[in-house]
Amino acid sequence: MSVASDSPVHSSSSDDLAAFLETELDSNSDSSSESFPIEDAAEDDAEVSNHRLKRRKLEHLETVDEDEIEEVASVKFSQEISEASSSKLPCQHPGTFGNMCIVCGQRVEEEETGISFTYIHKGIKFHEDEVTRMRDIDMKMLQSQRKLCLVLDLDHTLLNSTVLRDLRPEEEYLKSLTHSLEDVSGGDLFMLEFMHMMTKLRPFVHSFLKEASKMFVLYIYTMGDRPYARQMAKLLDPKGEYFGERIISRDDGTVRHQKSLDVVLGQEKAVLILDDTENAWPSHKDNLIVIERYHFFASSCKQFDHRFQSLSQLKSDESEPDGALATVLKVLKQTHSLFFEDGGEDLSGRDVRSLLKQVRKEILKGCKVVFSRVFPTKSQAEDHPLWRVAEGLGATCATEVDESVTHVVAMDVGTEKVRWAIREKKFVVHRGWIDAANYLWKKQPEENFGLEQLKKQGAEEKSDDVHEDVLQKSRDACYKARDAFYTCLEKESGKKPTEIASVGLLYPKECSLSRTEFVKSCRSSWVKHFDREYCRNKRVQRLLDDGDERKGPMSLPQPYTFKPSPST
Repeated sequence: MSVASDSPVHSSSSDDLAAFLETELDSNSDSSSESFPIEDAAEDDAEVSNHRLKRRKLEHLETVDEDEIEEVASVKFSQEISEASSSKLPCQHPGTFGNMCIVCGQRVEEEETGISFTYIHKGIKFHEDEVTRMRDIDMKMLQSQRKLCLVLDLDHTLLNSTVLRDLRPEEEYLKSLTHSLEDVSGGDLFMLEFMHMMTKLRPFVHSFLKEASKMFVLYIYTMGDRPYARQMAKLLDPKGEYFGERIISRDDGTVRHQKSLDVVLGQEKAVLILDDTENAWPSHKDNLIVIERYHFFASSCKQFDHRFQSLSQLKSDESEPDGALATVLKVLKQTHSLFFEDGGEDLSGRDVRSLLKQVRKEILKGCKVVFSRVFPTKSQAEDHPLWRVAEGLGATCATEVDESVTHVVAMDVGTEKVRWAIREKKFVVHRGWIDAANYLWKKQPEENFGLEQLKKQGAEEKSDDVHEDVLQKSRDACYKARDAFYTCLEKESGKKPTEIASVGLLYPKECSLSRTEFVKSCRSSWVKHFDREYCRNKRVQRLLDDGDERKGPMSLPQPYTFKPSPST
């Protein structure tokens, strides 16, 4: 008999799994005809006996340390184990506590213990079949409350953190603006000296969480460690009304360097994800809403090799009504409304993944796009990622111009298609217009993405102190080889490192070829710089989200996104 069965308790709350299980037992231990089908009447005595056993065991398990499980099993539960073994049905071991079955008390082999839910309760694991049953129950409860699940990333999504030693001189003024940790409800900038860091909450985050919690059961899922995750949760949710115990850190995941929904008690078709990094969710990209990264601190820009100044350096911040979170909240409301539209009770055919695609197709609906010198000449335009992104946003893509074309996307002002667009008074934009619509989830003003801005940006890059004698083509080859090596390094992270790179960096022999290409394609000073930055990021990732392999959206700050500083 499974631990999970139909219950009025919402299993996604995860606030107190023991309370959930005990409620399950109480509700199922009644011997009324409503609790057990007539055809199973012959098994009632055994089932009731098992439920009573579970309840007695749970009362003890909640007060027993994991190291004492074996002793408690042999002394405290010997009578109950004997009773369970006499049951007519063999125990299926739906879950374990410290490798002991929570139903019959037998010790279960490690490989049979299933999926760990340590963020709910230390030592608790459930068999995959039991997790499926729990998710089915969860789905019914969600539908009755007209709610879905929303999994939220922390750093660069809801907030931005920096190590104190990385504060720039021009950011020292922030120390005088921090809010007290005694009452964080009204603050947004906090000095966490005991963690040697400072955290800035993203504008609109409090309103976002309040509104989102009306439509979704909220989870935190971060690649930061557990202490960092729980401390950030206290800043975002000081009263514990939004997340409860649904705080998942990298210590709770099942796949190294990746995030997965296997530890979320919600069916995939009812779960949305908000994160700034697409590559963090390789198996759940259709559930994902990619948000523009929040770069408040200078160290955040440096982490992703951005040359522009951070918001703190500009003494500015995102606008609450027009910022990224406000935009995403509209997307969430649209998707939620589509899922529950018509008010019907049978929602089994609804899937947030298809509905999210439907919402995305409204962003560039009505636009017909032609590309000019954006794709390599020998490649198929239809296979290029930018073409597919534009179609996913609802645009119609074509290879030749005609009167129905509304936009020409180009990287050079001298092409025949650009000249045609100017004559015909069509929009001429660079590819950033599509990227911005993709990551900001709404169509952007074309005037902000004209080719003159692109030309100006290129001139500014040439003036940067980044080895002006290196041709753009050579620089791109270097970056490509660099990314290939570090991608291999992360992929083969479980292998024994045998080769020495620079600055003490070790790598496995499986990455020797990509390392050779990296060294060949880049100047030695660049190689040392990139290796040093990689090692530095690995050192700080115990506190901050893993940024090494995060190749998420390009940051596209727009003039309307920011509000001026009160001092200007």
